[in-house]
Amino acid sequence: MFYAILAYHVEQTIQSLTPEQDAALMDDLHKVHGRLTRDGALGPAARLGATAGAFTLRGPGDGTVIDGPFAETKEQLLGFYVLDCATREEAIAAARDLRRANPSAVYEIRPIMLYLPGVPLRMTEAPLEDSDVPEPVYWRPTADA
Repeated sequence: MFYAILAYHVEQTIQSLTPEQDAALMDDLHKVHGRLTRDGALGPAARLGATAGAFTLRGPGDGTVIDGPFAETKEQLLGFYVLDCATREEAIAAARDLRRANPSAVYEIRPIMLYLPGVPLRMTEAPLEDSDVPEPVYWRPTADA
């Protein structure tokens, strides 16, 4: 089953890191990323841009675009991982590894019920031929989800 691991943090804490501190944090996280990749579990992952550049679409009809993140909270969603784990416990173990690398972050683990792989993004993955575009993958909750 695929799981989303949503990484929350106090954005100001991350923004206040020196370039050297940020590089050290990312180095620690990349060690976890490397293990998850070797295990065949790590799918798409992203470090999101600052919430100052975020905008939200809400409301009826075409909606209204509002500058800023979805909600005013102490911690902001700053990144995410998609993992392929056989069990809930494997997903929790992966989140614990991420937390050991970044102990002040909060990791929310959520089963993914629909995954649309889409197409490779520019500069991050090799292009696919039209015939290689994967079909959507759907999941139904299991006993361990």
